[in-house]
Amino acid sequence: MSVVSMSPFLRRVLIADALISAAAGVVMTLGAGLLNGVLALPVSLLMAAGLALFPWAACLLWLTRKAVVPRAAVWAVIVCNLAWVADSVWVSLGGSFAPSGLGHAFIALQAATVLLLADLEFVGLRRSRVAMA
Repeated sequence: MSVVSMSPFLRRVLIADALISAAAGVVMTLGAGLLNGVLALPVSLLMAAGLALFPWAACLLWLTRKAVVPRAAVWAVIVCNLAWVADSVWVSLGGSFAPSGLGHAFIALQAATVLLLADLEFVGLRRSRVAMA
């Protein structure tokens, strides 16, 4: 199994991902009713997405506590973030939902943030040293 020593940069990016995810989870979960009216997105979608972010954030924080992590674990974080971006594009443009202009902007902003985090996590993985398993 290929493992890497967690670089300080990667640790900071994963912590940022966790904190941003948790904050977005709070906003989407507690504000689903209000956001529904403004973004024209279903309450059930906002609640489900928001609730999914809490275990995600916890997992990321758990990962940051490790000095050495499997390379595959970091790749899994990157791939999950890219899947979130793809799902966001589908929600915005797929035709199953009809977000308002602000809804499209909300989706684009959070997708761009997640894409940036995935890119920074990739950079952090490249900066992390290979460790002995």
